[in-house]
Amino acid sequence: MKRAAWNVVQGTVFRCTTKRFGQRFRIWLLRLFGAKIGERCLIAPTVLTLQPWELEIGDQVAVAEGVRFYNFTKIRVGSNTTISQRCFLCTGSHDYTKIDFPLIYAPIEVGESAWIASEAFVSPGVKIGDGTVIAARSVVTKDMPAWMVCGGYPCKPLKERILETK
Repeated sequence: MKRAAWNVVQGTVFRCTTKRFGQRFRIWLLRLFGAKIGERCLIAPTVLTLQPWELEIGDQVAVAEGVRFYNFTKIRVGSNTTISQRCFLCTGSHDYTKIDFPLIYAPIEVGESAWIASEAFVSPGVKIGDGTVIAARSVVTKDMPAWMVCGGYPCKPLKERILETK
């Protein structure tokens, strides 16, 4: 019943809010359905969330247009993180070793100060470290270490992420 109610709200009121002025209202709706969302976050109106009560987002997180949280179980996103356009964070899959393909799922964790670039796919059970950058269109099937630039299919660490200082 809760999921059906959320589907109606998400498909109508949530999506119909304007990008800028509906921000607080969208976050309020997500919180109303059990999401834990920090301060000063930006959530685009076309973000799709399967079960908001399984979503935890830290402070100052930006979630761009078309992001999908396919969250049968927890997705945690650390503070100061950006999830770019059309990324897909998927906590569920099917057990192909069984004839009836039962649903299996595992949580996803994204560290603080991370960036998941456009159209990346994050698989069930993956942990992305603090400060990590996931390149556009990467397919993340394993944990990625902290403060690395990672990319590819399958995604792998490419180089250390070093911040410039002035």
